[in-house]
Amino acid sequence: MQDNKLFLEVCADSVENALIAQSAGAQRIEFCASLPEGGTTPSPAQIKTAREQLKIKLYVLIRPRGGDFLYTGLEFEIMKSDIRFCGEAGCDGVVIGMLNPDGTIDRKRNRELVEIARQYGMGLTFHRAFDRSNDLFQAMEDIIDLGCERILTSGGYDTAIEGAEVIRQLIEKAAGRIIIMPGSGVKPENAADLIRRTGLKELHGTFRSWKTGQMQYRNTKLNHQDDEYKLLVTDPGKIKAILTGLFKNIT
Repeated sequence: MQDNKLFLEVCADSVENALIAQSAGAQRIEFCASLPEGGTTPSPAQIKTAREQLKIKLYVLIRPRGGDFLYTGLEFEIMKSDIRFCGEAGCDGVVIGMLNPDGTIDRKRNRELVEIARQYGMGLTFHRAFDRSNDLFQAMEDIIDLGCERILTSGGYDTAIEGAEVIRQLIEKAAGRIIIMPGSGVKPENAADLIRRTGLKELHGTFRSWKTGQMQYRNTKLNHQDDEYKLLVTDPGKIKAILTGLFKNIT
């Protein structure tokens, strides 16, 4: 029987969703905007308010746009400024990731981001840019050398369940030098299985459900009106179900 020291991180795209996650038992928030694009850096007001409202750990995604993880010089300067803002706001950490055109880890520029974060005493997660690298095991060694605390990964597949065997191998190869945190497609019905198959210690997900908004008036002349009146929100029931399932079913 494993001990029950499993750490749950919830990816939240608003202060409201972050607070829901906290109340449901999450231990850390990965805070972002624009989840349909894979996540981007939230606004300064969102970051500041989240830090003021949350009691649990707050890590902010540093990503100036959607798309690939090859950034221009201007985008890089924006990322550095965003990290400084997070440090000044009292965030616990940031989530970064930059690649070279050939799919290797951009060691030089990632190191600059790490050094800025360390000036503020912030921790660092390397995000799923890792899954787009050309050699996951070499990328892991490069990220360890950079000084990051953990890697968020689906094992190079669309979902963590599909990549479970690779994740297991990464955890084994890491040998405690860095945390390998699976994420993507994690649900209450597969979380315990993912733990058994990988030996993970930290788990990541959005855990959202659709909710109908409170608007009463709807303009029926507009297309897709039903989609615009629904919201994807953090589901406390899913978080609690995962936590309950994890702590009951790990063997």
